[in-house]
Amino acid sequence: QVQLQESGGGSVQAGGSLRLSCAASGAIYRNYCIGWFRQAPGKEREGVAYIVYGGVSTYYTDSVNGRFTIAQDNAKNMLYLQMNNLKYEDSAMYYCAVARGGSCGNRDASVFAYWGQGTQVTVSS
Repeated sequence: QVQLQESGGGSVQAGGSLRLSCAASGAIYRNYCIGWFRQAPGKEREGVAYIVYGGVSTYYTDSVNGRFTIAQDNAKNMLYLQMNNLKYEDSAMYYCAVARGGSCGNRDASVFAYWGQGTQVTVSS
């Protein structure tokens, strides 16, 4: 069992930055996939960024590539999402999630077994 707790959300003006954190507890192994997802009201949940636990491979959705950076601190069991140059359309509830195995080969939300409660990001234009 894995427990996840996000923090770091808030309100920011367009062009600003935020860093989200996700504290993980429980058994997470190499080749697990750790991801950040977001969901805005009335929209489907969207995968934003992914990283292979204990590895270096990262993946981003096109809309955030070059602005967001996913990182991990395995010693602390922490996951981060640095978000720069935020846009109004980045406003959403952000979730961290863990998929057992797969090394992020399949990044669909349906393969992620563990989810945090989410942290709200609001970007004003």
